[in-house]
Amino acid sequence: MKFTIRELNENDYDTILTKWWKDWRWTPPPKDFLPKDGKGGVVVYDGEIPVCAGYIYITNSKVGWCDWIVSNFEYDKKTKRREALSFLIEVLTETLKLNGCKYSYALLKSDSLIDIYKKNGYIKADSYNTEMIKTL
Repeated sequence: MKFTIRELNENDYDTILTKWWKDWRWTPPPKDFLPKDGKGGVVVYDGEIPVCAGYIYITNSKVGWCDWIVSNFEYDKKTKRREALSFLIEVLTETLKLNGCKYSYALLKSDSLIDIYKKNGYIKADSYNTEMIKTL
Protein backbone atom coordinates (compact mmCIF):
# COMPACT_ATOMS: atom_id res chain seq x y z
CA MET A 1 0.00 0.00 0.00
CA LYS A 2 1.33 3.41 -0.95
CA PHE A 3 0.45 6.24 1.43
CA THR A 4 1.59 9.84 1.28
CA ILE A 5 2.47 12.03 4.21
CA ARG A 6 2.68 15.76 4.83
CA GLU A 7 3.37 18.02 7.76
CA LEU A 8 0.35 19.20 9.71
CA ASN A 9 -0.46 22.87 9.39
CA GLU A 10 -2.33 25.33 11.62
CA ASN A 11 -5.70 24.71 9.91
CA ASP A 12 -5.56 20.91 10.34
CA TYR A 13 -6.27 21.15 14.07
CA ASP A 14 -9.68 22.73 13.43
CA THR A 15 -10.57 21.10 10.12
CA ILE A 16 -9.43 17.51 10.70
CA LEU A 17 -7.99 16.60 14.09
CA THR A 18 -10.57 17.86 16.59
CA LYS A 19 -13.31 16.00 14.70
CA TRP A 20 -11.30 12.76 14.72
CA TRP A 21 -10.58 13.00 18.46
CA LYS A 22 -14.25 13.67 19.19
CA ASP A 23 -15.36 10.83 16.87
CA TRP A 24 -13.23 8.44 18.98
CA ARG A 25 -14.69 10.04 22.15
CA TRP A 26 -11.36 11.55 23.16
CA THR A 27 -10.94 15.06 24.47
CA PRO A 28 -8.81 16.99 21.97
CA PRO A 29 -5.66 18.43 23.51
CA PRO A 30 -5.47 22.23 23.57
CA LYS A 31 -3.92 23.50 20.36
CA ASP A 32 -1.01 25.11 22.18
CA PHE A 33 -0.21 21.76 23.84
CA LEU A 34 0.88 20.42 20.44
CA PRO A 35 4.12 21.09 18.54
CA LYS A 36 3.84 24.02 16.15
CA ASP A 37 3.51 23.69 12.35
CA GLY A 38 6.30 21.75 10.72
CA LYS A 39 7.82 20.84 14.07
CA GLY A 40 6.67 17.30 14.61
CA GLY A 41 3.13 16.78 13.37
CA VAL A 42 2.29 14.76 10.26
CA VAL A 43 -0.81 13.41 8.54
CA VAL A 44 -1.00 10.28 6.37
CA TYR A 45 -3.17 10.19 3.25
CA ASP A 46 -4.64 7.43 1.13
CA GLY A 47 -4.99 9.33 -2.13
CA GLU A 48 -6.97 12.44 -1.19
CA ILE A 49 -8.34 10.96 2.06
CA PRO A 50 -6.62 11.87 5.33
CA VAL A 51 -6.34 8.62 7.32
CA CYS A 52 -4.31 9.29 10.47
CA ALA A 53 -2.03 11.81 12.13
CA GLY A 54 0.36 12.13 15.04
CA TYR A 55 3.03 14.21 16.70
CA ILE A 56 6.52 13.92 18.10
CA TYR A 57 8.21 15.90 20.82
CA ILE A 58 11.99 16.13 20.82
CA THR A 59 13.53 16.59 24.25
CA ASN A 60 16.91 17.81 25.47
CA SER A 61 17.87 14.20 26.19
CA LYS A 62 18.16 11.19 23.89
CA VAL A 63 14.41 10.56 24.30
CA GLY A 64 11.76 11.55 21.79
CA TRP A 65 8.06 11.18 22.42
CA CYS A 66 5.36 9.99 19.97
CA ASP A 67 1.88 11.13 20.93
CA TRP A 68 -1.60 12.26 19.96
CA ILE A 69 -1.97 9.52 17.36
CA VAL A 70 -5.46 9.65 15.93
CA SER A 71 -7.22 8.26 12.86
CA ASN A 72 -10.16 9.05 10.65
CA PHE A 73 -13.12 7.25 12.26
CA GLU A 74 -15.02 7.35 8.95
CA TYR A 75 -12.24 5.71 6.94
CA ASP A 76 -13.98 2.39 6.34
CA LYS A 77 -10.99 0.29 5.36
CA LYS A 78 -9.93 -1.14 8.72
CA THR A 79 -6.96 -3.12 7.40
CA LYS A 80 -5.69 -0.12 5.45
CA ARG A 81 -6.17 2.09 8.52
CA ARG A 82 -3.87 -0.23 10.48
CA GLU A 83 -1.33 -0.10 7.63
CA ALA A 84 -1.53 3.70 7.58
CA LEU A 85 -1.07 3.86 11.36
CA SER A 86 1.93 1.54 11.10
CA PHE A 87 3.38 3.77 8.37
CA LEU A 88 2.78 6.82 10.59
CA ILE A 89 4.62 5.20 13.52
CA GLU A 90 7.52 4.28 11.20
CA VAL A 91 7.77 7.88 9.95
CA LEU A 92 7.57 9.42 13.43
CA THR A 93 10.13 6.95 14.80
CA GLU A 94 12.54 7.57 11.93
CA THR A 95 12.12 11.33 12.37
CA LEU A 96 13.10 10.99 16.03
CA LYS A 97 16.14 8.93 15.04
CA LEU A 98 17.19 11.50 12.43
CA ASN A 99 16.94 14.17 15.12
CA GLY A 100 19.45 12.38 17.35
CA CYS A 101 17.08 10.49 19.61
CA LYS A 102 18.18 7.10 20.87
CA TYR A 103 14.82 6.19 22.41
CA SER A 104 11.23 6.70 21.35
CA TYR A 105 8.63 6.89 24.10
CA ALA A 106 4.85 6.56 23.84
CA LEU A 107 1.99 6.46 26.37
CA LEU A 108 -0.80 4.29 25.00
CA LYS A 109 -4.25 3.15 26.09
CA SER A 110 -5.63 1.61 22.90
CA ASP A 111 -4.89 -2.13 22.59
CA SER A 112 -4.99 -1.97 18.79
CA LEU A 113 -2.51 0.92 18.77
CA ILE A 114 -0.28 -0.94 21.25
CA ASP A 115 -0.23 -3.88 18.79
CA ILE A 116 0.80 -1.57 15.94
CA TYR A 117 3.64 -0.14 18.03
CA LYS A 118 4.78 -3.68 18.93
CA LYS A 119 4.87 -4.62 15.24
CA ASN A 120 7.13 -1.59 14.74
CA GLY A 121 9.69 -2.86 17.26
CA TYR A 122 8.47 -1.14 20.42
CA ILE A 123 8.50 -3.07 23.68
CA LYS A 124 6.17 -2.66 26.63
CA ALA A 125 7.81 -0.86 29.53
CA ASP A 126 5.13 -0.37 32.17
CA SER A 127 1.40 0.16 32.50
CA TYR A 128 -0.01 3.44 33.70
CA ASN A 129 -3.37 4.30 35.15
CA THR A 130 -3.44 8.06 35.42
CA GLU A 131 -2.33 10.81 33.10
CA MET A 132 -1.78 14.10 34.88
CA ILE A 133 -1.42 17.58 33.40
CA LYS A 134 -1.29 20.97 35.09
CA THR A 135 -1.89 24.23 33.28
CA LEU A 136 0.69 26.74 34.49
